[in-house]
Amino acid sequence: MVLNRNRIQFYVGLIWFSLFIVAGNVYAQGPSGSGSSVGDDYSNEKLYRLNQAGLISKPQWQTDVDIWPDEDRKPLWLAQAEKENGDEEKPLSSECEAFAKDPGADVGDIIRAGCQPTTGQMSALMDNPLGNVAMLFTQVDVFVLENPTNNKDANKVNYMGIAQFPKGLGENWNLINRIVWNVPSMPLDQGKIDRATALGRISDQYASGPGGSTLPPTGSPIAPIDLFDGRTTGFGDMYYVGLFAPKKGIKTKIGGNFLWGAGFDLGFPTASKDLLGTGKWTAGPSALGVYMGPKWKIGALLQQYWDYAGDSDRDDVNLTNLQYFIFYSLDEVTSIGAAPNIIANWEQDSGNKWTVPVGLGISRTFQFGKVPVRFGFEVHYSVIQPDDVAGQKWDFRFYMIPAMPSALFKWMQ
Repeated sequence: MVLNRNRIQFYVGLIWFSLFIVAGNVYAQGPSGSGSSVGDDYSNEKLYRLNQAGLISKPQWQTDVDIWPDEDRKPLWLAQAEKENGDEEKPLSSECEAFAKDPGADVGDIIRAGCQPTTGQMSALMDNPLGNVAMLFTQVDVFVLENPTNNKDANKVNYMGIAQFPKGLGENWNLINRIVWNVPSMPLDQGKIDRATALGRISDQYASGPGGSTLPPTGSPIAPIDLFDGRTTGFGDMYYVGLFAPKKGIKTKIGGNFLWGAGFDLGFPTASKDLLGTGKWTAGPSALGVYMGPKWKIGALLQQYWDYAGDSDRDDVNLTNLQYFIFYSLDEVTSIGAAPNIIANWEQDSGNKWTVPVGLGISRTFQFGKVPVRFGFEVHYSVIQPDDVAGQKWDFRFYMIPAMPSALFKWMQ
């Protein structure tokens, strides 16, 4: 039987590959430590790792030379050796056990004592919008917009990120910082609107405002356009909210605490397209109040925006955003409730000023390693919508919030 050249090369290569695998296995096993009391199942490499990590006593592994087979892998060997011999969970101290049994324990005190807060304790800390906790909100809202002029609906999607963290101001006060950014996706075509504007067919264009709200033009279009013909997606405006708040709340007669904060908000015209922002620099006052009871958490965040600079061709901004929240705790990590945004656009006519939603949702906090993460879903329906301009009919909200106690960060103290 005659074999062609390619087939011969294939079989030779297969033989070499098999020999390479066998040799690799022999090398990985290494010679047995015949005189060692540790056992023959340990390879030289593993003995080196355990010895250098201080996990094998000198008589069991006699060596006077600190030799590592591969210096670059030394940290990996140490970590692996520690993992192999440190997987057993250490018993809690009496102090840590006492903290774990106290759902109202201060998380800062728990950490300073060298203990780990429970998931329930971290979930309670995350419930407090003025608490000593750093949180990263990842929120996606899917708005169903209704156009009353042609009875068409379309979806607007808004991704909102919020980095919230406290900064201690002495022993009694915190500055609660909220940095907000948006990525809206509007159901309009920016190019078509630009062309219509250039022809003088419409006076202005729709915009995406604070909290993902949709801001229609204050003047009626000269010629109607199909509101939902196309889509524009990109980076939106950014906002900053600063709230000065006492570190300790006011105890109430019905149980629980009342907490408050007051400060200011700033808006920056960072939108990549006109549709995705206001085109204005804005500022205004902000305030927050919340009752934190054993089961109920009820409060509101009030923000007012006025423009003071920006594109003179864009509409003025005079807008109030009131986010109220009502939550009831089913257990220490699960809550039902909602936090809709009431929008008052004072630049609109009387019938088009208000958007008032109500809603319901559920959230639950999970523990991933040492990081608590809250997941939630809410549905809002606007019982009051603008009469003559496109408004938000439904809002389907998804969010994820990882958190860390501010006690872990010295610069936040």
